[in-house]
Amino acid sequence: MYYNGAICDIYIGKGAGTKLMKEINRAKNSIKIVSPYLSPSLIKELIDFHEKNIDIELVTTDDIEDFQINKNGRSKNIHKLIIQNRVVDDEAVKKREEWLVLKKVLNSIGWGLFTSLFLSGYYLRNINVFFGLLPVFFIFLIAKIYKRKIKLKRIYSYWYSQLFPFKVYLSPRKNYLSDTFIHSKIYLIDDKIAYLGSLNFTASGTKHNYETRIRTEDPKAIREIKEEISHLLNHSHLPEIDIQMWGKQLYREPIN
Repeated sequence: MYYNGAICDIYIGKGAGTKLMKEINRAKNSIKIVSPYLSPSLIKELIDFHEKNIDIELVTTDDIEDFQINKNGRSKNIHKLIIQNRVVDDEAVKKREEWLVLKKVLNSIGWGLFTSLFLSGYYLRNINVFFGLLPVFFIFLIAKIYKRKIKLKRIYSYWYSQLFPFKVYLSPRKNYLSDTFIHSKIYLIDDKIAYLGSLNFTASGTKHNYETRIRTEDPKAIREIKEEISHLLNHSHLPEIDIQMWGKQLYREPIN
């Protein structure tokens, strides 16, 4: 994207994100962000904005601060943007219930025969009666087989959706198919105010680092920036994290 002649103000120095964050907090309708790096605390703020019915769009990379899976199998914070949805297979549930009934029937028959044969052998003092226990053990074996079938029968399948529209691109160091790294930092508030510059959507970028940023409300520039964010979010065709695969890494998926 190239646009010349936009009216803007420029800030260079520490605290370059102070005004940006104030205007983000005053957003009425939408917040759109492109930032290769994110802080967990600021992701939480985006979640809070979403809960206030503000439309959120986010473009980032797999170099986000809290992407790494921890010992509990979940990332620190961004996994909250991924929602696990569970689908029940009604036919599988029906089959599983039939097997449960059959297992109970087999166990009842087995224990009934076992008790009868054992008492008969004991009171009749006839050891030959105990040979009748062999079919009983066979019945218990079949019941055990059905118990395992019930345990392994998958009745749930899973798919994953996004809390709000976001895209996570693969960095070149993790994907040899692309040498393009999304390094832009773009902020669009209510489709009226835009910030561009060096500051990432991180605590250090918005507060502590020595950064450069420009702010503009120029309508033509806003239109171009909005189109660029839409392109990155929907039509860039660059390698990205697959949300379904990522969800499977973050969440447990019990089968029944």
